[in-house]
Amino acid sequence: MPSGGIAARIWTSRCLRLGRPAETEDSLLNETRAAFLPKRHPSGQRLAPPSPGNPQRNSLAHLFLFTLTGRAMPSTRPRSIVISTKLTELLGIDHPVVCAPMGSVSGGRLAGAVTRAGGLGLVGVSYGDPAFIDEHVARASETGGVWGVGCVMFTFDARPGLWDKVLGYAPPVIALSFGDTAQVQKYVASAADAGSHVVVQVHDAGQAAVAVRAGASVLVAQGAEAGGHHASLATLPLIPAVLDVTQGAVPVVAAGGFADGRGLAAALALGADGVMMGTRFAATEESLATAGFKSHLVSARTADTVDTRSFDVVRGIPWDEAYQARSVGNEFTRTWTGRDAELAAQRATVEPEWTAAVARDDTTQRAMFAGEVLDQIQDIQPAAQVVHDVVADAEAILARLARRSGAPTA
Repeated sequence: MPSGGIAARIWTSRCLRLGRPAETEDSLLNETRAAFLPKRHPSGQRLAPPSPGNPQRNSLAHLFLFTLTGRAMPSTRPRSIVISTKLTELLGIDHPVVCAPMGSVSGGRLAGAVTRAGGLGLVGVSYGDPAFIDEHVARASETGGVWGVGCVMFTFDARPGLWDKVLGYAPPVIALSFGDTAQVQKYVASAADAGSHVVVQVHDAGQAAVAVRAGASVLVAQGAEAGGHHASLATLPLIPAVLDVTQGAVPVVAAGGFADGRGLAAALALGADGVMMGTRFAATEESLATAGFKSHLVSARTADTVDTRSFDVVRGIPWDEAYQARSVGNEFTRTWTGRDAELAAQRATVEPEWTAAVARDDTTQRAMFAGEVLDQIQDIQPAAQVVHDVVADAEAILARLARRSGAPTA
């Protein structure tokens, strides 16, 4: 029987349609328990059995047992939801949900909250700042469990010593983004040598091939619907293209356009092993987003976003022209988007005023990076609630689709 995902749910419906004989019920119970009870961590350490403080019982096991036999697995504990994928098995996490390492937004508190909720929390080191690393990476490391940091590769080359500072905290996961082939090879090898799982974000099939050859543990396929920096390919066609490159060699995480259980279910249906969400986690109680920024995340709609290079130009960050950044539009973007050369020429005058506006959280001027999921953001929630709701809703959707189709699988 399939061990998880959509195939497992379709298998459930198939068994119902075929009418498994009563004498096979005990073997089905054993098969299901074997498929869904905790296995070994990738390190080789046996995972702890379910307990009130460590609820690892997979709710899909409950679904199989009840659907096939009419008997629920006995338990005195609250129901726990765990969707098992290659990502969760590799990292030893409960849920295939990753918090994007957003610069100035994903700090140690947010990363820790997502990790404690069973997902993968990543601190957004981004361009590299020693004080930020010492405060937020240190805080995430105190959480225990599986957490990580996200680094923008092309900027670390210009900041000697910061990479070693990151490695000094021994993050279980290092997520790398925005680098050329040489940088991907360099940083993947270094992070792997340090003992970290290495996640590499890619934007097309060519980048995916480079990351796999470099030895990445996980790929993140990020589509243009994402907030912040992104390339031009949309998420829906990008995920299958990346999967065609990886051929199952490494887990693939979908990013760009995901904010709820519907998105996770869709990503799993495409063959991805999880989702990375940024905007939804920016709109949480634990994120470092300012009050003004969070207010706009709730009030703004997708149509209010704009792709721009203006914030990179005013900050003097040398981004490749292949990438733009999606932000909630404001007076600054309306003034400067499409006028990069003029802004660069006037940067000495504009930048100090812009920096002062950011310091006072002036939302008419500051960057408010957000993706095309803004129509789905209605409130500010605790990060743990976001993780739980996404996984619970995805499981319900997939179970409903399986009941609707009942299609046989191999």
